Amino acid sequence: MKHVNNVSPASGLLAHSYYFINQFISCKMKEQAKEILTDNNYGGYTIPSPKLYPFQWNWDSGFIALGLSYFDKQNAYDEIRNMFKGQWSNGMLPHINFHHLDENYFPGPDVWGTAECQWAPRGLATSGITQPPVFGFVLSMMAGRLAGTDSAFDNLLKEIYPKIVAFHRYLYTQRDPYNEGLVYISHNWESGTDNSPLWDEVLDAIDTTNVRDVSALRRDLKNVDASQRPTNENYKRYIFLVDLFRSFKYDDSKIFEATPFAVQDVLFNSMLIRSNEGLIHLAGLLGEDSAEIQKWNEKTIAAINKKCWNEADGFYYDYNLKNKKQILVKVSNGFMPLFAGACSQHQSQILRNNLIQSFRAGNYMLCSSCAVDEPEFNPLKYWRGPVWINVNWMLYHGLQRYGFAAEAEQVKKDTLHLIEQTGFYEYFDPRFETKDEDRGLGGDHFSWTAALYLDFVDKAVKEM
Repeated sequence: MKHVNNVSPASGLLAHSYYFINQFISCKMKEQAKEILTDNNYGGYTIPSPKLYPFQWNWDSGFIALGLSYFDKQNAYDEIRNMFKGQWSNGMLPHINFHHLDENYFPGPDVWGTAECQWAPRGLATSGITQPPVFGFVLSMMAGRLAGTDSAFDNLLKEIYPKIVAFHRYLYTQRDPYNEGLVYISHNWESGTDNSPLWDEVLDAIDTTNVRDVSALRRDLKNVDASQRPTNENYKRYIFLVDLFRSFKYDDSKIFEATPFAVQDVLFNSMLIRSNEGLIHLAGLLGEDSAEIQKWNEKTIAAINKKCWNEADGFYYDYNLKNKKQILVKVSNGFMPLFAGACSQHQSQILRNNLIQSFRAGNYMLCSSCAVDEPEFNPLKYWRGPVWINVNWMLYHGLQRYGFAAEAEQVKKDTLHLIEQTGFYEYFDPRFETKDEDRGLGGDHFSWTAALYLDFVDKAVKEM
């Protein structure tokens, strides 16, 4: 009997067995992912998780729509339309749409009080802040499979494209006070990385002496171990900022002058760059002029490299506009310029080295949300160490973009292992020594984990 490529018949049979086992696991998990997205759908929009997040969240919604588009296109289109029902007249896309009432979440619409704001929609309560812009690149990726072949998608594209442009225009006109091309976030919730050690320095500067105690109002601690969640002292600061915004009726110019929190976030701006790129692609499909978007993008790419790149550390750091300094804390946000295509090949190589040396370090799965050699690293605490699937998904695409195929494959392998061996959790313990059944943290049946699992395993995303 011949041996092919020096592989014995026994080892070849074993390889085939592993292949079919993996295919079986993948098919089983795909069905579970679809069930989660179906179960979490509330008639046109999808909640992130039944226990913790009972409303529609902005960037969650984008990732969810991408996953839905593989098996339920109509719900994917409804997901996007329902998110944009909450868009303000000034273009701002809020981070939460409160489509229904639910007392099991704090802070709810009564705390935000956006009905007092002249730009907020009437008939739908929303929060008063935004989240990272995802819909430009999400629709661009969906277009790679659906544009020109699905009239319902083509109609959605014509409808939503100008609304995404309006959102980006809002960011550049209202959140870029010095006309640099870098937009700022006014709350850590706008970054999506809520409890990251990135925000400690900024939040600690807030005097909480006279800030109201909201610990009794929190609902998250009823469903998740309190040791994994933000502290009550942090929540005081979070609500201080919300109360400040409300006092100015969400006027960004007044907020910027008064707020202690104004940070040019690497993740947020990287996703803006990537979504600008997506809009340029979509403009070409629609026959629209993309000159304005191209100017935005060129300016943001130049600015993120000028203000956020630290050559000495070989890393991208957030920039605090209030004290005019970089925030020198290594978190996974710093890799997102790879996803955006904003860094040079030289910078990408340094980032790749940082990824292996500081975020894996031999004992951890990729990619911890905080560098394992940072003093504040905690493998169990919300955004202070655990692995997040959406971050890994963006990192995977970024590494692929710069030609780091082996590293990208490792990120994907770690991601699929976490989900397939643990379940569809919100975030995961990255330590190798942790038993798989104990890795799942935060909310279970988590929608974007399910959605991005589908995208990973279907391998149908068309790279631009």
